[in-house]
Amino acid sequence: MNIQCGTAGWTDKTLIACKRFYPRGCSSAEARLRFYASLFPLVEVDSAYYGMPSATNSQLWAERTPAGFTFNFKAFRLFTGHQTSPDVLPKDIAMALGTPATTGKKNLYYRDLPAEIRDEMWRRYLEALEPLRQTQRLGAVLFQFAPWITSAPQDLAHVDECAARMAGYTMAVEFRNKSWLDESHAPSTLAFLRERQLAHVIVDAPPDVTNRVDTVWEVTHPQLSMVRLHGRNTETWNPGAGASAADRFNYDYSEAELGELAVSIRAIADRAAKTHVIFNNCFEDQGQRNALTLMGMLGSAVA
Repeated sequence: MNIQCGTAGWTDKTLIACKRFYPRGCSSAEARLRFYASLFPLVEVDSAYYGMPSATNSQLWAERTPAGFTFNFKAFRLFTGHQTSPDVLPKDIAMALGTPATTGKKNLYYRDLPAEIRDEMWRRYLEALEPLRQTQRLGAVLFQFAPWITSAPQDLAHVDECAARMAGYTMAVEFRNKSWLDESHAPSTLAFLRERQLAHVIVDAPPDVTNRVDTVWEVTHPQLSMVRLHGRNTETWNPGAGASAADRFNYDYSEAELGELAVSIRAIADRAAKTHVIFNNCFEDQGQRNALTLMGMLGSAVA
């Protein structure tokens, strides 16, 4: 079995502020990444969701990590159907689209972009990944689709377009709308992912909330299975205005919970060449501690 564990990011503000993960004096961007990569074989670049990644950063990350280290990237929010402020777009593209004063739109959606600008955004996104791809450090690109992206035909067509754009890359898909993986839709959704060789993301989240997909332990890509652990904090799952991701995913898995997860992870790990386990409970050092504990439980299964 080849199971790799890591966390969704390594520079979260609360992680740095708690001063429990990074050793004293480990304060530069380079030092933090090198230290993280000394403990884990995998990380998810969460910042690529909030803003377009850059080839410059990718090159630096390749130089600062050992051979065999893997970066998964979250797809930029515009591609996954989320509302996107013009402020986070490249300046020349934002200018070409016009200001909110001229367009009347505070936020943009993928459908708002002319075809030529969509093409350019995709080109730049993939260009930013290239240094990691060239050094064999690029893992999967994770598309965490917006909660309002349903299994309706027009949304299915959007997922299909993303798959076509990502041809030649490993694309992982995390749905957030229940319509994809409920009892009546799960078979067709999994078949859709298998036909396109898209990796289904198995989600662990609070069991007693309604605005989440069901946890379905299935593998749809021969090369990759993926598990993302969001914590089980029911009270903070639907945060109020101004709440951060750290607030929502503030949850410390118990050893008993991690032990149960380890059993399920082992069960799927022999159905794909690699299994990626990402802890997204990004509050202080919870994700890092939980990941290290799980790695110890999996023992020799971890590569």
